[in-house]
Amino acid sequence: MATIFTKIINKEIPAEIIAEDDHYIAFLDIMPLVKGHVLVVPKQEVDYIFNLEDDVLAGLHVFSKKVAKAIDKTIKCTRVGVAVIGLEVPHVHVHLVPLRTMDDINFTRPKLKLTSEELKEIGDVIRSGF
Repeated sequence: MATIFTKIINKEIPAEIIAEDDHYIAFLDIMPLVKGHVLVVPKQEVDYIFNLEDDVLAGLHVFSKKVAKAIDKTIKCTRVGVAVIGLEVPHVHVHLVPLRTMDDINFTRPKLKLTSEELKEIGDVIRSGF
């Protein structure tokens, strides 16, 4: 059964896509820790990051770097934090989180609930950074 991320990749469900190429896609987290929280996902559905082929893993990080630079350029933050947890959805994904404090990347705190209009606005802002 396809993961929710595969359904986003296949455009079966909507997402605020930030960037995409033939192998990777980046989109806003719909339950973000902070505004501008982006997920970067390989289009190949693999559950565990260390099961990715080396070239796919390297490409994921290079693609994530491009997205992180756009976030850093457009969202007020000290830096962009990176986390790989991998427990919520059985599909490799990298969290890119704009940080002002260490608590901004605390996954145990309550998530934001943003409207689709707020997500679109944030997406437009980040996309302007490419």
